[in-house]
Amino acid sequence: MKPDRLHCKGPTRRSFLELGAMSLCGLGLSDLARASNSRVVSEDDPAVIFVWLPGGPPHMEMYDMKPNAPSEYRGEFLPIRTNNPELQVCELMPLHAGLADKYNIIRSVHHTFSDHGGGHKRFLTARDPKEPTGFVNDMPAVTSFINAALKQQQNAASSGGLPTNLGVIEKGRDQIDTFSLGAAWMGSQNTPFIVNGDPNEDNFKIESLTMAAGIAERLEDRFTLLNGLDTLRRDVDASLSMRAMDEYNKQAVDMLFSDTFRQAFDLSRESQKVRDRFGRHAWGQRALLARRLVEAGARFVTVVLENPYVSGIKMPEYGTYNWDSHAVNCHIFKEAKIRLPMYDKVVTAMIEDLYARGLDKRVLLVVTGEFGRTPRIEVRPGTHTKINQPGRDHWPNAMSMLVAGGGMRTGQVIGATDPKGEYPIERPLSPNDIWASILHHMRIDQNQTFLDHGGRPHPILPYGQALKELMG
Repeated sequence: MKPDRLHCKGPTRRSFLELGAMSLCGLGLSDLARASNSRVVSEDDPAVIFVWLPGGPPHMEMYDMKPNAPSEYRGEFLPIRTNNPELQVCELMPLHAGLADKYNIIRSVHHTFSDHGGGHKRFLTARDPKEPTGFVNDMPAVTSFINAALKQQQNAASSGGLPTNLGVIEKGRDQIDTFSLGAAWMGSQNTPFIVNGDPNEDNFKIESLTMAAGIAERLEDRFTLLNGLDTLRRDVDASLSMRAMDEYNKQAVDMLFSDTFRQAFDLSRESQKVRDRFGRHAWGQRALLARRLVEAGARFVTVVLENPYVSGIKMPEYGTYNWDSHAVNCHIFKEAKIRLPMYDKVVTAMIEDLYARGLDKRVLLVVTGEFGRTPRIEVRPGTHTKINQPGRDHWPNAMSMLVAGGGMRTGQVIGATDPKGEYPIERPLSPNDIWASILHHMRIDQNQTFLDHGGRPHPILPYGQALKELMG
């Protein structure tokens, strides 16, 4: 995947925080006072952990296996029974088997965009993109609409110093357009606050706050300047970029002065047993960090699980970076023997943890990629192995995903594909139906509109219905 890059004219959250004390002088005393106020998190603050699997996970090696399909379709792995009589999963995911009563599998989501960029934009904006390739959004990601809608809700006015919308992503893949999380005309103040790096490392830091943290000690000397600068700030606040900067300022100081913020990122507060259960690698610790963030008050956290070969895990010659399991990229079955057990451990730890901590009603977990993989296996020479090996191509016509928590009914298999796993034959759904279900959980009206720069109203979702099967 080679995402297009957007060089934004305005500041990003990270670039602001790296500006240091001079930017902080643009704040008023009232803003600093507000930063010390925290809010008790309650059931009235529904949250979402959205696990994104870029590249497209293979539905027929995970949740929609077809053991009776012809050999050129069914793959090498066997399905195993779960504690849900309706569901079988891949033998490489045994931990899923004992928890199948606590999650749902949806097998019938589909769309028409087979390019990674088009698939990302179609899923994450809930709209057909104007350009079927590339990762720069022409419409805001749904997460941007969610961020803006939550700002308008009175009970989301303060989150104890935590951003409402965060992304936990690998360093080097953390540009806002890498995964089509851009806000388009809604402005970069509505993009996720990005946390990058490997939380498993002992010296893990929030890079965008490292410089500014040392500045906080010197802020006291500047308090007398702030009142006068407030007037100047209001005078220059007519431009959109300055309004965006003002939001960054407020959020930055909230974070710098917030015990809630610092504690949420402190994984040493978790027991070794819990950290080990998630897995002592980047995937596992990102997932654990996501739970800590929503538990502390964040409302939407995107966790990207892309490259499993991190934290000392070496990529084999037949391996690939993300879930894009073309034959030229990887030997899909050999690579799955490394990738799927890690995935099994992380996702089931997230589910168990939500229940163990009493978050299974307040927090909704959604695990998906942009599309599935071709049911028919392809065989081609691998770019690295130089020998023929099996793989699967892009396939937006059918995909599988997992949902858990959110107070929903669980232990269900929703939708079905034909005997070869090619197309939905029962309960066909679109990505918009998944977003409608997410918005229903978050108590956000999917028909709420926002005006673009031309004054045209845009609903959060142009269409889509929350799944009645998921309603608690």
